[in-house]
Amino acid sequence: MNKFYHPYHLVSESPWPLMGSLGFIILMSGLIKMFILKDMKLIYVGYFMMILVVFQWWRDIIRESTYQGNHTNEVGGGLRLGMGLFILSEVMFFVSFFWGYFHMFLSPGVELGGLWPPKDLLVFNPFNIPLLNTMILLSSGVTITWCHYLVMNGQNYKGLKNSINLTILLGILFIMFQYKEYMESYFSISDSVYGSVFFMMTGFHGVHVMIGVIFILISSLRLLKYHYSPFHHFGFEAASWYWHFVDVVWLFLYIFIYWLSY
Repeated sequence: MNKFYHPYHLVSESPWPLMGSLGFIILMSGLIKMFILKDMKLIYVGYFMMILVVFQWWRDIIRESTYQGNHTNEVGGGLRLGMGLFILSEVMFFVSFFWGYFHMFLSPGVELGGLWPPKDLLVFNPFNIPLLNTMILLSSGVTITWCHYLVMNGQNYKGLKNSINLTILLGILFIMFQYKEYMESYFSISDSVYGSVFFMMTGFHGVHVMIGVIFILISSLRLLKYHYSPFHHFGFEAASWYWHFVDVVWLFLYIFIYWLSY
């Protein structure tokens, strides 16, 4: 047996990075084919391949961390740093959109009628669905924090399941209400710069909510399999960090995109 005199995890050879790259190429090629030829077959192949690779890759990581004990304290520290840097990159992604928004918001041009929102554009009432969605996301932040507390204390398994399932339910409710809001919109993404910025920012945030719901759903399945302990639960912790990031971004969106533009 090989003996390693260091606390780091040297990963074994894996086909999934190569297969994932191939799946992504097929997915992007299918996207181009869908736009040009209106043919969806290749994009379905790409989706199936990416889902298969992600499922197998995550299975291997869970096996290495939970069953083989390869994620030591040093490895866990590196994973936490990596997740923090990933969230920082996501923050800068939204900062770029806010930069463009404030560029127009603080000094609207004559082509917008010198007004913000642009002249004759009927925007959403921030005290209807946007306020409801704000309360839903803030409540989900409370439930995921409650679940994190229970995980760290290693008690009340029933409360763990209830809190994480409630978080997933609130995330799905948010997505449903945002879809309803889009269907009732009086403007589209092509209606002036406000329409473009509104749908780009809220749309990308909605995609992040969907990813967060999937992230937490996988954590709930791992909870059912008793993968987490008070000292080893980074998978759940990463999902919790990501969800809090989604909450904070929505607060800025609500204040600047909905409330100050009303």
